[in-house]
Amino acid sequence: MGVEYFYGDRAGYDAFVAPTAGASRGGGAYRFAKRAFDVAAGLCGLFLVMPLLPFIVLLIKLETPGPVLFRQARVGRFGRMFACYKFRSMAVDAESLKDHLVHLNEATGAAFKIKDDPRITGVGRFLRRSSLDEFPQLLNVLRGDMSVVGPRPQIPTEVADYTPAQAQRLAVKPGLTCLWQVSGRSHLDFTEWMELDRQYVAAAGAGLDLRILWRTLPAVIQRKGAY
Repeated sequence: MGVEYFYGDRAGYDAFVAPTAGASRGGGAYRFAKRAFDVAAGLCGLFLVMPLLPFIVLLIKLETPGPVLFRQARVGRFGRMFACYKFRSMAVDAESLKDHLVHLNEATGAAFKIKDDPRITGVGRFLRRSSLDEFPQLLNVLRGDMSVVGPRPQIPTEVADYTPAQAQRLAVKPGLTCLWQVSGRSHLDFTEWMELDRQYVAAAGAGLDLRILWRTLPAVIQRKGAY
């Protein structure tokens, strides 16, 4: 099967991604070290979360019927589409209910967020606030779809609304944690989120990655902007 790419219907995506699809960010040594770290961190992370897996699966299954994992198409580096995995934190019909909740959207720009989203289950709220729902994305890291550090991946309908400046975030692999993740997450508006991602792309390097990683655990513990 060939690689699928998302081509947006707005100039933002096309104007940036099409002419730069072959470009790279960072030197060869940095890219090699980053990939080596991703593989090592992905394996270690899966090993550490494995003891919690039976409990998470049981809690999800006891509360609502349906699959334990949620699979959703996301847009990666230069528009490469991939299946992003999470522990399911919503009702099984959450996607079909989204259109009925648009009027409750609290996010600005090309994003959809509701603080007290009625689709989120009780167990799902705990998983989200603790960031445990994102642990299956370590599989995406091992597959090379994502990196440990990089802009959070968005869905195609959101990417379609990017401006050329916002589309610059697609020049690097999406990640588990990023400047937005450690700077307030949902407490920031969409413009601030995109600007932090643009800053990351412009300054991508080992030093910045390490600083983001250093700030990630306190951000997870404080749960600021996590919902």
